[in-house]
Amino acid sequence: MPSSTSSSDPSPSVWRRFFRLAAGTAAIGAAAVYLFVVLVDPFDTLPLSVPADRSPVSTNARFSFPALARSARFDAAIFGTSTSRLLRPVVLDPLFDARFANLAMNDATPYEQRRLMALFIAAHPDARAIILGVDVRWCTTGAPDVKFTPRPFPAWMYAHGHWYDRWRGYLEMFNLYAVQEAGQQFGMLTGIKPPTYGRDGYTSFVPPDSEYDPAKVAQHMQGTVPDDPPGADARNGPPTQWRFPELEALRERLARLSPQTQRILFFVPNNHRLEPPASGPVASAWAACKEHAVALFPDALVVDFMIPSPITLNDSNYWDPRHYRVGIADRIARGLAAAAAGDVSADYRILSTPDPADHPLSEALPADGRGPPR
Repeated sequence: MPSSTSSSDPSPSVWRRFFRLAAGTAAIGAAAVYLFVVLVDPFDTLPLSVPADRSPVSTNARFSFPALARSARFDAAIFGTSTSRLLRPVVLDPLFDARFANLAMNDATPYEQRRLMALFIAAHPDARAIILGVDVRWCTTGAPDVKFTPRPFPAWMYAHGHWYDRWRGYLEMFNLYAVQEAGQQFGMLTGIKPPTYGRDGYTSFVPPDSEYDPAKVAQHMQGTVPDDPPGADARNGPPTQWRFPELEALRERLARLSPQTQRILFFVPNNHRLEPPASGPVASAWAACKEHAVALFPDALVVDFMIPSPITLNDSNYWDPRHYRVGIADRIARGLAAAAAGDVSADYRILSTPDPADHPLSEALPADGRGPPR
């Protein structure tokens, strides 16, 4: 009867040596990859890594901006969504005698913006200025808006207040995304790859003006309907009793800043097609949101660019209904500085200046800025 095994088959000891060698090689390779990632420190968040002047590298700003928010290179910051991303620090710096980082993130929820703002404030409690672009999601009534977008949000990067928060990052660096971004960062540090994003957070995401095509812009404008803030079913009773939870949470966040910090909220200049008719429930919602912003932030400059104006009524100022051209962003920056100086303009309305005097709506609101329960 033939044997079931051949004398030429490897012995069990040979297989054991093979698996040990394979496992050891894999472990050494994994350790080498991990060491590479933590030394390169792609997101510039680890306490121990190769000293270098790193650039923002991730296409998801939620990974790139925590390092900028902590950086001592800045003493002022811009927050918001893509409707504020084109404000250039190089323009704002001399206007406000500050060093701005643009920390506006595409499609960022108010919660994500507040988390990033908390990180900046923790590192800069005496910041010179905070600018926030207010768009439709900040005007949510009723229940708070969703916390996150589908984009990954690395909550561990936003932890602060304990000595071990920064060290937690070492547990988050062994994954394919970190390896990929470490390769990108290594390419930038060695000069193999040019920096993709600005070191102050600013990067233009729109085409150059030389590629501006009015016909394409007209196509983008087609079918635009007015913005209606979320929470229409919560708009019961008089507007003074409506809740704007995202703004209420922002009030607590800004209260942690030094009284000397200049606080500026501006309602972003959407194209006129996004604006509702002058009367109706949607217009009432926007009016109530603006009134609550004034009441909730008596120590802030509140500027309204979301009006019929030479900016919003001219389609050639926009790439699409929400995103204006870089030249208009510079015009907005100059407008914010002018509003801070008390100058009037057809481009905006000054809703409130930093003044402890009560606004009429404030008399209808308790001290915490919330309307009475319904």
